[in-house]
Amino acid sequence: MIVDSLLEFGDNKALSTAGTSQVLIGNVIDTLVDAGNVGGNLNSDLGAERALWLVIQITTTVTSGGSAVVTFALCSDAQAAIAVDGTQTTHYTGPAIAVATLVAGYRYCVVRLPSGTYERYLGICQTSAVAALTAGKADMFLTDNPAVWRSYKAGI
Repeated sequence: MIVDSLLEFGDNKALSTAGTSQVLIGNVIDTLVDAGNVGGNLNSDLGAERALWLVIQITTTVTSGGSAVVTFALCSDAQAAIAVDGTQTTHYTGPAIAVATLVAGYRYCVVRLPSGTYERYLGICQTSAVAALTAGKADMFLTDNPAVWRSYKAGI
């Protein structure tokens, strides 16, 4: 899988341990600065010209002082400090996963970017519920060639 450093939200990025709320984590991607869109349309459909995939995978096991549940969302906003008050545009929200499942190597999502109008800045919002996280890291990025092949046990 090819990962462009300009399309990374986080490389082994520590998850937020700030509490049980939604927070912006990692880097923000300015969609006007990519090679194909310099000075282009602020409200572009990122998946229209070529398929882009959002990949979020856990690199360091996530822990909590309780039974935390974590959700990640791909959001865009007109400002670089993407809002977490409901005014941001949410393009994808993943499932709520119990912290016990989020071990190193767990792939939270590999999803094609949904079609739609994206605002200028793109980022990942993390929501922790029930209890705050105490540790955990993840890789979060966009790619046009996700590694989704899996080996399965022979059915014989």
